[in-house]
Order: sequence, then structure tokens, then C-alpha cells
Amino acid sequence: MKKINFFLSILMLCALFACKESGNNDEKELSKNEPAETDEIREIWTKEKANSWYDEQPWLVGANFNPSTAINQLEMWQAETFDPETIDKELGWAEDIGMNTMRVYLHDLLHKNDAEGLYTRMDKFLEIADNHNMKILFVLFDSCWDPFPKAGEQRDPRPHVHNSGWVQSPGQEVLQDSSQYGRLEKYVKETVGEFKNDDRVLGWDIWNEPDNMTGPSYEDVEIPNKVDLVMPLLEKAFSWARSVNPSQPLTSGVWIGDWSNQDDMEPIHMMQLEQSDIITFHNYNEPEDFEKNIKELQRYGKPILCTEYMARPNGSTFEGFLPIAKEYRVGMYNWGFVDGKTQTKYPWDSWTKTYTAEPDVWFHEVFHTDGRPYKESEVELIKKLTEEANAENSK
Repeated sequence: MKKINFFLSILMLCALFACKESGNNDEKELSKNEPAETDEIREIWTKEKANSWYDEQPWLVGANFNPSTAINQLEMWQAETFDPETIDKELGWAEDIGMNTMRVYLHDLLHKNDAEGLYTRMDKFLEIADNHNMKILFVLFDSCWDPFPKAGEQRDPRPHVHNSGWVQSPGQEVLQDSSQYGRLEKYVKETVGEFKNDDRVLGWDIWNEPDNMTGPSYEDVEIPNKVDLVMPLLEKAFSWARSVNPSQPLTSGVWIGDWSNQDDMEPIHMMQLEQSDIITFHNYNEPEDFEKNIKELQRYGKPILCTEYMARPNGSTFEGFLPIAKEYRVGMYNWGFVDGKTQTKYPWDSWTKTYTAEPDVWFHEVFHTDGRPYKESEVELIKKLTEEANAENSK
């Protein structure tokens, strides 16, 4: 009897130990993207840290990339429509003309519905990009275009309309429902945490044009207090991303307003720039205005990237902007790459003006769907300037 009791005691201890180990493993799995208690959650990068990081980068030249077969972020990443063959082909065209980076949008609904699948596809995308010698700047949230995103099958493009299917993240309903902010926190922490030490990721653009009220496209359904809701959530999103100690920089680009005097800047723009490890901005105007913006933002003493530009009829062109950017060593991401379902060769005013055919001058995009350059002189210029920059960096 004593032997039986002894063996029973041993079995109970083993079972207890196994349960404890299982619980510990669950805790480890749940917290794998959280900093350990001994880790120091990193601060906003100093000028010295930011410039040290930038010194290790080539002159960054690329585009805002969405494959021609996808109308928006959801269609790009969802399992049913993820298209690695097209991505590989189009990133190959980018590599051929000297591009070395792409800015790419994610969406919170992708994480909500299939986080592990999203990460698998992001890893595949990063593998393809790395094979083409490209680093990726991921965008987590976006205030532009349709405020009512829906996962699943996406609608067909409206004929001749610029970005007729692009969607905001988070959507208006989530933005107004603070009970869902916990899910957004999980999205940011887990997504940044999953790739926080991945050398293929250049950085994290926390929120694209956070104070954009969508202009004539959706202004009838936008909420007037949108910016009041976005601003504190954007600040939280910076903190969420920083809390998992990413090795890559965080940023959010200013895109409108006067940045020449900090005292006169909008509070949301001040916060964006102060929270950013590196400085980013957008400019679709004349070259003189582009250079003016660079000089205004140099006062922060950090690396500068222009994460959106190139609208030909506006005077924002490769010929006008890239030589200036190279002189100041400003990284550059033009909007649009291959003509496709986003239809951004059509101008913004296609929402209020009827187009029945392709515009005489394309608004955005670099290549036709078959790989022919829209304008041969543009791709030759990109090639020439990036080759020069690479040669200078190798000295």
C-alpha cells in the first residue's frame, strides 16, 4: 500500500509540474511580443541615433506599392487575392530602374480576421522584396478615402475614378467606438512585435495623413470630429508600437499646412513630428515648394523622407523633385507604380469630373500593366540618379 501511495504521489507531482509548464508556455506565447521585465522600453530616437541609422541606408528611392491586381490594402493581403506572382514581377521592374524600397499599407481588419495568415503573407512579401534588394516601410493606419471598410470580396473599380476602392483604417465605426481600441492596440503591438527585429523592414509609418477629411470623395459622410478622435489614438499607437522595442524607426508624415514655425503649427502636426524617430512628409506641389518643406523640416535634425509625391499635372515630377532630393539626401516614395485597379493614373478630380478615357497626362503611376514605362525618360532618370548615389556611397 505504501508503494502505491508513493507512486501516486509521484504521478500527482509530475502532473502538477506538467500543468505548470504548460501554463508557463501559454504565458510565453501570449507575451512573446511584449518586452521582458528587464527590457527597457525605448524612447523616441535622438538625433544621433536617427542619423546613425540613416548613415547605414542607401539613398532610399521607391514608390507606394500596391500590386496592379488589387484595388486596396484588403485585396492585396487577403488569402483569396494575395498575388505573389504579380508582386514578384512588379518589384522586379522596380529593381531594374534602381528602386530599393517600397511603402506598403496594411489594415487592422486583416489582423482581426486572420492575424497568423497575415503574418505568413507579410513574410512571403518580405522574402520577395528582399530578393529584389528592397526594404519595406509598412503603414499601419490610414485616414484616406472610404470610411466604411469591409473585409472579404472587394468591389470592382468605378470606371475612370482615382482610388475608387481604397479604404480607411480604422473605419469610421471603429474610430467612434472606444471599446474596440483594445483590438487596435493588439494589432499594433503584435504586428510590430512580429517583425520588430526583421532587417527586411525599413520602418513603421504609424498613420497616413491622420487629419485628412477625404475632400469631395467622401466628405458627405465624414464625421466633423474625426481629427479629435484620431489625434489621441495616434499618440497611443506610437506608444503601442514603441512598447515592443522595434529596432526600426517609427514615423507619421505631415502632409498639409505651414511647418515653417513650430508655434503656428497644428497640434496634430507637432505631435506627429515630435513622436517620430525620423521625419516624413508629403508634397504634390512645385519643386520650389518641395525644397522649402525640406528646409523647414531640417530644424528637427533628423533624417527626412518624402513618403508621397509625383502628380505630374501639379508640377510634382521625377525630373523636378529627384535632383533636389538627392542633393539633400531625402528619401523618396512616389505615389503609384503600375497602372491597375487603383486607377491612380486618373487625377483626384475624377471624383467630381467625368472622364471617359485615359487622361492625356497620367496623374500617377510609372509603368503600364505589361511593364512598358509610361515615360522612358523618367525611368532613365531614376536609374541614372540612383546609380550615381550608389557610386558615391561606395567611395
